[in-house]
Amino acid sequence: MEPIAVLSRQLAKGRLTSVALTEACLERACDPAGEGARAFTWIDRQGSLAAAERADRDRAAGRVASPLAGIPVSVKALFDVAGQVTTAGSALLRTVAPARADAEAVRRLREAGMVVVGITNMTEFAYSGLGLNPHYGTPGNPADRRRIPGGSSSGAAVSVADGMAAAGLGTDTGGSCRIPAAFCGLTGFKPTARRVPQDGTFPLSKSLDSIGPIARTVECCALVDAALAGEPVSTPSAADLAGRRLAVLDNYVTDDVAPEVAAAFGGALRRLEAAGAVLVPITLPDLGKLPELNARGGVIAAEALVLHREWLATREAEYDPRVAVRIRKAEAQGADEYQTLLAERQAMIARAAAVTEPFDAVLMPTVPITAPETAALERDEALFGRINLLALRNPTVANFLDRCAISLPLPVDGLPVGLMLMGKSMGDRRLLSLARGVEKALAA
Repeated sequence: MEPIAVLSRQLAKGRLTSVALTEACLERACDPAGEGARAFTWIDRQGSLAAAERADRDRAAGRVASPLAGIPVSVKALFDVAGQVTTAGSALLRTVAPARADAEAVRRLREAGMVVVGITNMTEFAYSGLGLNPHYGTPGNPADRRRIPGGSSSGAAVSVADGMAAAGLGTDTGGSCRIPAAFCGLTGFKPTARRVPQDGTFPLSKSLDSIGPIARTVECCALVDAALAGEPVSTPSAADLAGRRLAVLDNYVTDDVAPEVAAAFGGALRRLEAAGAVLVPITLPDLGKLPELNARGGVIAAEALVLHREWLATREAEYDPRVAVRIRKAEAQGADEYQTLLAERQAMIARAAAVTEPFDAVLMPTVPITAPETAALERDEALFGRINLLALRNPTVANFLDRCAISLPLPVDGLPVGLMLMGKSMGDRRLLSLARGVEKALAA
């Protein structure tokens, strides 16, 4: 499928209709030989076609809500969709009452004219970076169906990569948009958390949850992000990289990087230098504290346990055990540990801001590995735990430091990998402009 801006121009010129575009997405999603049955937990054929018909009628009458009007989007299973059960990828919530209204993020996308094609699969309760789900199945990676798609927004990424939607609405608490984007050869954006309201979104961690898109290009993500943030739906121009100061983080995120990822990352840095960017290595010593801060689940598990404590006490058998064990880690936290974690986080945010102030962005590999095979992770609990922590390690830096960040696909021969740019808190549109420039340099 073409990027959103291309589709929008085709719709504007009458070369394409929203109905035809939506029908093509539905055909792929419902193809029994495809991944739709694992990528989606619900497909709204009737509702999406009705919305597409309205978009076409409005366009014919000269009413176009935004450049996103008539564009199909998928919605992750932890967003309320009116009339549907918000399962959050769990078996536990299958029998709860349907949502009475759309989540605010979904409402804003509909208001911008987007067509919701369905609800996408995810890691249960968004608590893993790999995308495995024993209740609804694990979607196959588009580069190699034997491999994981990444998570937790697994279905969102596969829906876009397989042409079942032009964009996927996801969440990102520790990389859940950027990890699947990197593993699936897509672009994933994590905004500064407070830019997008979380009303009607099932939480994992109130402090770190962010709502963002997965799509084909930076421009696609910028258009969807603007709608989500309640801003005019537009995209910033591509920044000229000449003279841009980019920090290359050379501690913590550089450990255990696979040779093929290191090679792709090194190649990307050379292309950015050739485009005129000034690359400066930096260290953020505080990052070395993260393993200890997270040893008993950290902020995420502490906040998740508040919500899940009673369910775990009475219905733990209904959980994916890989998720339950991570939430239960917080039971080992001391009485004041959570408040100490929050205070340490604020101190680290301030110190990192001082170090990175002279730079336009901080660069690192999105994930230090390529997507591993699903079967190996399903049968080996220790391997799953190690790979999950490794996949989450680099992306989580941006969440913990309250930054915006984006993952871009890197030119590779083989499995997809990603380049992450981390911007400043509330510097989202500047980061997107820079990322468009980087995207152009990588494609040169």
